[in-house]
Amino acid sequence: MDYNYTDELKMRLRRIEGQVRGVLRLMEEGKSCKEVVAQLSAVRNASDKAIAQIVAENLQQCILAERAAGNHDTGKMVKEAVELLVKSR
Repeated sequence: MDYNYTDELKMRLRRIEGQVRGVLRLMEEGKSCKEVVAQLSAVRNASDKAIAQIVAENLQQCILAERAAGNHDTGKMVKEAVELLVKSR
């Protein structure tokens, strides 16, 4: 099943990209370890939210497709989605 990524999600990733460039700028300017780590933590949090959004939206699409095909046993898909989230940490 092909997945269509939303413009909102792509915009979220562009913001993360900007945050990473900001971290590099801090490093180039010789900013403190504390400032760099704080910004990297923000990047990680934003990335975690993007991962959760991707998994949730994909799961929703998969469940709807399965139900439309007459399959109402979607427990396996939910389990796989949870495992994917756990692996991403």
